[in-house]
Amino acid sequence: MGKRVVITKQNMTGREYLITALFEEHRMIEVSCENVQEDTLLGNIYIGKIKRILEKIDAAFVEISPGKMTYLPLHEVKDAMMVRQCRPGKLTEEDELVVQVVKEAVKTKDPTVSTNISLKGNALILTTENKILGISKKLDSIRRSHFQELFADRKKEEFGLVVRTNAKNYSDEQMLAEFQLLLEQLDQLKKQCKHRTCYSCLHQSPPGYVSGVRDYLSMNPEKIVTDDPKIYETLCRAFEKEASITKEQIVFYEDPMLSLSALYGLKSKLEAALKERVNLKSGAYLVIQPTEALTVIDVNSGKCIKGKQKDFYLKINLEAAKEIARQLRLRNISGICVVDFINMDTPQAREELMETLKQYLAEDTVPAVFIDFTGLGLAEITRKKVRKPLWEQLPGTGIFRWEDEI
Repeated sequence: MGKRVVITKQNMTGREYLITALFEEHRMIEVSCENVQEDTLLGNIYIGKIKRILEKIDAAFVEISPGKMTYLPLHEVKDAMMVRQCRPGKLTEEDELVVQVVKEAVKTKDPTVSTNISLKGNALILTTENKILGISKKLDSIRRSHFQELFADRKKEEFGLVVRTNAKNYSDEQMLAEFQLLLEQLDQLKKQCKHRTCYSCLHQSPPGYVSGVRDYLSMNPEKIVTDDPKIYETLCRAFEKEASITKEQIVFYEDPMLSLSALYGLKSKLEAALKERVNLKSGAYLVIQPTEALTVIDVNSGKCIKGKQKDFYLKINLEAAKEIARQLRLRNISGICVVDFINMDTPQAREELMETLKQYLAEDTVPAVFIDFTGLGLAEITRKKVRKPLWEQLPGTGIFRWEDEI
């Protein structure tokens, strides 16, 4: 069994969650849990109003609906779509502008918005401020050169264009058709913002599971499975013209004897992903502890017996590096992460560990970067914040009560 995307709804501690999980073989490598009673703002585009500017931190608070505040880093603003501007050439309080939600609210922090509007297709992304022609580095050099030529004369100065990894599954005709569709969406957005009132939602992002599936298409999943008829219909419509997946690969699961969640062991896998301790095959283990400022991961040799094994601690650390990269994705750990690996004897061992960790982090669908070892030998990792970590997506679910077990 290769990669599969599993989408199902489950009741946990009195709340209904929509679970989107990516499986590789029988291991869950990514998962998102959305409370169906809470509307997500991620990806939505609004006409917002600047309510407060904080010059010391070069940021502004933008209201996108009455009482709903968001955070806008001003140093990132390049060419905002202004709806109403009090002082030409300078952002001031009470200005109205078009913003897109790019990060969910995390703990006490407001959602983050950007004036760089991104319109996403299955193979392309159109942007309003980052005006370069970018091509996924995961594409081979031949495809990269081909797409560079295909869009060199079509990309105009007023927008940017990103060719996604999934473009490898598209013909030139399909790419150009999606390009034209995104151009029309951008033109419509520019026209709408001139005539709509403040706090208007100009674009509603698709359901989270649709965006999740779209992001997974570059991994060529063999199946997308759901047991919800409405979700199945939405997926079929959303990916009707998708080049990298057929309608037959979108599967509606119905088996009264065995639920979809039980088939994939979602309950036990989610419980494990919320535990502090992660056991490794060698007998070593990780301890993962989130704090307000960062996440700390400790590598312990546990029941491993050193004996006469050569490079004993290096082998444990290499095993831990692979699992740490997996846990970052699985738990959606973001921001700063500090790892206390087991001390090693030689600089060569540390260099090998560093290169191995970089290799595993590169497989992440969210940008994750190894920074360096600190003076105390701690490994520093940063991972881009987009969605809430898993323990915040499932608050108060230390003991699960699943619908199919009640």
